[in-house]
Amino acid sequence: MTLTFASTCAHKNGMIDPVAPDSEFTIRELAQEFDVTPRTLRFYEQKGMIHPVRRGASRIYSAIDHARIELILRGKRVGFALDEIKEILDLEPIYRGGRERLEPAIERFEARVAVLKQQREDVDHAIAELQAGLDWMRDRLADREPSEDVRRRARAFEALAAARLDPWSSLNAE
Repeated sequence: MTLTFASTCAHKNGMIDPVAPDSEFTIRELAQEFDVTPRTLRFYEQKGMIHPVRRGASRIYSAIDHARIELILRGKRVGFALDEIKEILDLEPIYRGGRERLEPAIERFEARVAVLKQQREDVDHAIAELQAGLDWMRDRLADREPSEDVRRRARAFEALAAARLDPWSSLNAE
């Protein structure tokens, strides 16, 4: 079994948990491992993104399919469209191709990295804004609590009022 550029590249960079090159998986096993439906895997097959072999009515997936599924799901998580992911998975022709294939691929990757960095910056800014709002609300809540001096005076007033009312309560008790 030969490994494709995408699967060997992913393994070399430690991006994917490698499986033995001769590993085989059923559709049920992969669906469970990746928390997707069998229908999703059949869709990826229909799109030409994975290539299981048939044994009777069963689909048998290879280690390469396993790696490609992981790349597909990671690509989706970072915002790539399925067509873009397929293009990435099909880097073998780009890898064997010359400048005319590599340069556009590099530009697409750089553009996606720039978009993701901007999204990260936007999220960091939103978190900072929300944190500032929380801090402001907590300060307002703390301002509503009376100071220790006010609490001490209130306790003294309550004690004085209770002492003055004590004779009245003894009269009502008779």
